[in-house]
Amino acid sequence: MNTKKASTYFYEYFQIFVGILLASIGLKAFLLPNGFLDGGVTGIALLIQTQIPLNVSILLIVISIPFLILGYYTVSKRIVVKSIISILGLAIFIHLENFETITDDKLLISIFGGLLVGSGIGIAIRNGAVLDGSEILGIYLNDKFGISIGKIVLLFNVILFSITAFVVSVEVALYSILTYIIAAKVTDTVIEGFEDFIGVTIVSKQNTIIKKAIMLELGVGLTIYKGSSGFGNNGKMNDFDIIHSIVNRIDIRKMYRIVQEIDPNAFIVEFDVNNVKGGVLRHYIDKKKNRKLSKIPRL
Repeated sequence: MNTKKASTYFYEYFQIFVGILLASIGLKAFLLPNGFLDGGVTGIALLIQTQIPLNVSILLIVISIPFLILGYYTVSKRIVVKSIISILGLAIFIHLENFETITDDKLLISIFGGLLVGSGIGIAIRNGAVLDGSEILGIYLNDKFGISIGKIVLLFNVILFSITAFVVSVEVALYSILTYIIAAKVTDTVIEGFEDFIGVTIVSKQNTIIKKAIMLELGVGLTIYKGSSGFGNNGKMNDFDIIHSIVNRIDIRKMYRIVQEIDPNAFIVEFDVNNVKGGVLRHYIDKKKNRKLSKIPRL
């Protein structure tokens, strides 16, 4: 194994370790002492623990086994191995950690418990591991029946929280739902990133001027597609360039202003971008390098 590959593995497992640590703190410092639940397999373990005095760490491992076996046949073996390590690590951390009661405020418990658990799950998923087997169930049913993973996980948790309301109390179920919603939202944010990117496709007869203006004033990278022919309000176009770029949502208004000042009739398509890697997006082109571009005339 070369040095670069080894450092990548180390970085991934270090981040998974951080994810496990955050999730375990959320569970042990906030949710467990107050009888609150999270969603998924963790929620099942916590619910059983409220009724039967069993170690929640052992429950977490035992309940995860069927999901990991299912994952062996539905996802890559590398993900399963990482998930086994992660779940074992989470169980060990929960067993070893011991915290004083931080707060008795139920709202704060739900918010910060969900925040920590969601952050931990999100970091683990970003690095190819699963801390909760319900996601593996979602992947399996999605492949088998075409049902979206989100709907499967949601249905799974609706059943779980309904049982919680019946077995424990409606109040605990409601606070657990709040915890789950926060954890799910934080997980999505961690996976997709905090930056909000927008993809833009521009078709214009003034594409040459627009390209230079975007690079000069926004400093973002561009991809140019060759258009053969097109039909629209301006009639037929032949042999034109299609401009494709990705900008931070903060800059989208400026992008529109630049294009509209050059060509009010430009055709612009905007779409959401979940994730980007490489290129000059995160480190905008040095504007000093763009000084060689002449000042762009406005039409």
